[in-house]
Amino acid sequence: QVQLVESGGGSVQAGGSLRLSCAASGRIFSGYDMAWFRQGPGKERELVAAIDNSRTYYGDSVKGRFTISRDNSKSTVYLQMNSLKPEDTALYLCACRTSYQGSRYSPSEYGDWGQGTQVTVSS
Repeated sequence: QVQLVESGGGSVQAGGSLRLSCAASGRIFSGYDMAWFRQGPGKERELVAAIDNSRTYYGDSVKGRFTISRDNSKSTVYLQMNSLKPEDTALYLCACRTSYQGSRYSPSEYGDWGQGTQVTVSS
């Protein structure tokens, strides 16, 4: 099992930026796909961005605004969020993919989760 600890959330105005970090420990980090999900009040958990060791993947609502990256030497994955909108308000969770049976966009593919960091965007 891997332990994941997110940081970097906060409150910003629309149009602002935040950078989230997720530090991993307990497993060799470089061998696993990582992802950021978010869950707003009353909403289902949705994939924001995912990264393997060569490619990145994004949810439609954040393409062109968010960038996921990873530093395997630091066992850390990042999410740079620009041009934030009020609809981006959610709890952002870091996840490590432990199943490769289905779609990387499905939360069920990820067996390890952090506690999350809250992002609030005001208009």
